Amino acid sequence: MVKDIVKMIKEGKYIEVRNEITKMNVVDIALFLEELNNEHLLIIFRMLPKDIAANVFSYMSYEQQKYIIESFTDKEIKTIIGKLFLDDTIDFLEEMPANVVKKILKNTDEQRRKLINQFLNYPENSAGSIMTIEYVELKKEMTIKHALRHIKKTGIDKETIDTCYVIDDSSRKLEGIVPIRKLILNDENMIIKDIMDTNIKYVYTIDDQEKVAALFKKYDLISMPVVDKENRLVGIITIDDIVDVIEQENTEDFQKMAAMQPSEKRYLETNVTFLAKQRITRLLILMISATFTANIIRRFEDVLQSVVILAAFIPMLMDTGGNAGSQSSTLIIRGLALGEIKLKDVFKVLYKELQVSCVVGSVLAVLNFIKIYYVEKVGFKVSAIVCLSLFCTIVLAKIVGGVLPIIAKKLKMDPAIMAGPLITTIVDAVALIIYFAMASRFLLLI
Repeated sequence: MVKDIVKMIKEGKYIEVRNEITKMNVVDIALFLEELNNEHLLIIFRMLPKDIAANVFSYMSYEQQKYIIESFTDKEIKTIIGKLFLDDTIDFLEEMPANVVKKILKNTDEQRRKLINQFLNYPENSAGSIMTIEYVELKKEMTIKHALRHIKKTGIDKETIDTCYVIDDSSRKLEGIVPIRKLILNDENMIIKDIMDTNIKYVYTIDDQEKVAALFKKYDLISMPVVDKENRLVGIITIDDIVDVIEQENTEDFQKMAAMQPSEKRYLETNVTFLAKQRITRLLILMISATFTANIIRRFEDVLQSVVILAAFIPMLMDTGGNAGSQSSTLIIRGLALGEIKLKDVFKVLYKELQVSCVVGSVLAVLNFIKIYYVEKVGFKVSAIVCLSLFCTIVLAKIVGGVLPIIAKKLKMDPAIMAGPLITTIVDAVALIIYFAMASRFLLLI
């Protein structure tokens, strides 16, 4: 399809191109534009009707948005930004460099510019930073007939009309919510106060977006009001923004679990220098911490020299212990993220991981003993020491992997940092200490 559209552009068939593009969904248009070069991108984007262009713009990549703003005239920028929902505008501006932000604010009317600056001053990743002010507000004294007339008049510019928010006329305090279904199905002479739901789930502007996402999941919401410290309604958060938050938080957790600095930039759009900086700090910390493992090996050098075969089983012990710890930490981190595990459950987690590790450790130790003693013909004492060390390592690894994320949460740290690489480093050191201590004691080498 891309080749066909490009061919029509070269042939000057702009009306046909416009007709083909406008038949597509706005998300598909944005994906289609990513496949074009910058010249054809601008040509097609300028062909789009204003409303469609604004919607497509909100789904485009950071690089394409930046290119369009830098290439457009002031008049064109004013048209696009004026059609965007405010929350989409904020999301866009938070990613842009200062010169682009300045150009956009210059072409925004004073009232909207004040709102943008207000939103940009909310803490990053807070409820205030992701909310929108495009919602329907009603007064409790209204009749349903009056309310429906109000919705028809103002709803066209709102992000959602599924739920309407009832506020106090003087203080703007949130008093209730009314689903549009209730307005349609009830008698038009009824008063809003009599049908509104006063059991409202809401968040404050400074609440963390991860907490907001958890509430959406818990109560199966499609929108949620945001209030200030005096309980005045200042905006709402819609489900489409929460989907983005969940994706962002999950990506951040995966990056932390891989010992990387979190970043919202797309991989292919990120330069090599940034990717290197993103990874090198934590790798350096892990590398330095791994020197403890080397020191342990040097400390028991006499043991290794006396029974050289012991060295052959070090990688197996360290890898198995690291993998066992990573399994536990991954499950606990996910449980904490989903709210399935609470801080108070630390002893339950400890007991469960102890039970699991005993079962897993016993099975692996027995199978390993059969392999080492009967298949590889290693001596009984060495085989027993290796397998007993393996059992102890797995037990400790699973307990450490299960408890450390909860401790991190208690200390107000992200549990994701207690994932694979860090757990592996800790377990490696513990596994070697157990291994060499047992070898030293039972082989009577020192």
